[in-house]
Amino acid sequence: MPQSCTVPQPQRKMGGRLTLHTRISLLLTAVVASLMLALGGLWLSNTRDSIREEVEAATRVCEQWLNVLAGEVRAAPSASADERLLADIKAVGRIRANALEVIDSAGQRVYLSPQPTYKAGRASPAWFARITEPAFAQRRIAAGSLTLILNSDPSRAGLDAWDSLSAMTAWACALLAGLFIAARWALNRALHPLDQIKAALECTGRGRFDTRLPLYASGDLNRLATAFNGMADRLNEAVNDNVRLDSERELSRLLQARLEAERLNISRELHDELAQGITAVRALSGAIVQRTTDQPALHGHAQSIIAVTNQIQEGIRRILQRLRPLGDNAHSDLEQALQHYLELWQQHYPELALHTDIRAGTMQVGDELALAVLRIIQEGLTNVVRHAGAAQVQLTLHAVQQADGIWLELTLADNGRGLSGTSGNAGCGFGLTGMRERVDALQGELSVASMAGGGTCLRARLPASRVPVVQASVPATGCRHGGLHY
Repeated sequence: MPQSCTVPQPQRKMGGRLTLHTRISLLLTAVVASLMLALGGLWLSNTRDSIREEVEAATRVCEQWLNVLAGEVRAAPSASADERLLADIKAVGRIRANALEVIDSAGQRVYLSPQPTYKAGRASPAWFARITEPAFAQRRIAAGSLTLILNSDPSRAGLDAWDSLSAMTAWACALLAGLFIAARWALNRALHPLDQIKAALECTGRGRFDTRLPLYASGDLNRLATAFNGMADRLNEAVNDNVRLDSERELSRLLQARLEAERLNISRELHDELAQGITAVRALSGAIVQRTTDQPALHGHAQSIIAVTNQIQEGIRRILQRLRPLGDNAHSDLEQALQHYLELWQQHYPELALHTDIRAGTMQVGDELALAVLRIIQEGLTNVVRHAGAAQVQLTLHAVQQADGIWLELTLADNGRGLSGTSGNAGCGFGLTGMRERVDALQGELSVASMAGGGTCLRARLPASRVPVVQASVPATGCRHGGLHY
């Protein structure tokens, strides 16, 4: 009986691996993260250019201002002019995006602009500074005995860029986390029917072919459910057909067994009752013959009775041979039993030329298989005598070793009129029906067909025991008409 089937709860992991939902969510998140990284790289390139332009512009303005101050000193060089220049520079203090240094004629530093107060004490990481802060050339301006050295300082702009990048990274991480959670939730809802489909497949695998899937809103899943339901319908039909076929084979086997039992009972009754009575009549007739030598009329009738009883006894022997072709052996030698039967058959039909090619080796087969082979040959030869109008018959029986075991291949061909408008697969009478039932019960194959040159060919393949065949395997002889080679 098929096991009961229930829909299992969705499993988050299978064998330690991520589920399909998680993998798709991670893939989608990774794609978006890759796009963000690409946009971040573009932003860094634009930021570097922006910092360059900003610092370059501030440096040019500062350089122009310092050139104006230095020009006044160069126009009237004096110690007081140098002092005024230095005082003006100190009054300005920190110059945006630049560090100003003043050196006297002796090379001593007399002034250095103060450190920036904007975001004082902080700096961007060195690796980030290398990426975003371009290098600038140092500018030197001569002003009398003083030398003004202007060094561009993009550190504050780089720090602003770092703070912006940190904020954007935090928002990006939050966005990616939200995207992963949203994608996971959406996929769980969208792919939830896959759990039902998986459960339905498991139920079908356990033999519950009545399992069906509902229709879904999604077109793709609906097509999948329709295909599954169609497959389940076909599987259910196939199982029902197999059950019906098994039932028919079992019924056929029981009918054949019953028929063989009836034949055995009839043969026993003939042997025990009728044969004994005939023997008694023969004995009494013999006694009359011995005592009526002086009575010619009575003596002649008694001898006639003896002759008739001999004929009846021979007829009963032939009937017993047909009813019990294998005798009482539990495991008969198939080839020996066939040879004995065919010799008797040839005696009764001497007008038919019977050619035999039996190569079954010394294999011992069960009674069921041996009886099936004999019955098929009996029915086939009977059909040849009654319907074929043939002059010659070719019988071959070979034991063939194949990958799935040993098979008996039987071929019975004649050169008669063939099947008159009757297909070999359609059946032609109770004899062929009985043959098919025997072959089906043994899970073999049977075919009957007319040959091109005239005549009928009957072929049967029956699985034999897996005991090794003593004689080498011989390929099955085909049915060909021409020079009586069937």
